[in-house]
Amino acid sequence: MDNSEFIDSVAKRLSTSTEQATAITRATLTTLAERIEGGEARDLSARLPDELRAYAFAPREKAERFGLDVFVQQVSGRAEVDGALAQAGMRAVFDTLREAIPPGDYDDVITQLPAEFWEITDSAGRYVGRRSRD
Repeated sequence: MDNSEFIDSVAKRLSTSTEQATAITRATLTTLAERIEGGEARDLSARLPDELRAYAFAPREKAERFGLDVFVQQVSGRAEVDGALAQAGMRAVFDTLREAIPPGDYDDVITQLPAEFWEITDSAGRYVGRRSRD
């Protein structure tokens, strides 16, 4: 998936402009890179389109420990959108990430997030769906 496909996917999911989708994507990736370990952020960055790689590159090796509320506040401030749009945007970015990178890489990223993020990352739904098909 190239940069325009990634941003278009986020914009379509949010029913918003590409400019706003770009801001939300960058803010989400930057905040995610702060929240996960540096090595994992670098691995994620390497899987992204060139134009988005710098936003997912970790500023430090140790992950900052903060919850979903702080994550939403940081994305909201960085993207200059309200909290509800920030949270919807985060979901759109995570949904697009899940499609853009290999499943194991996506799982490596989201397993570093607390369970309260599952609603946004859709990790619980994937496992429930897998069980029901067995």
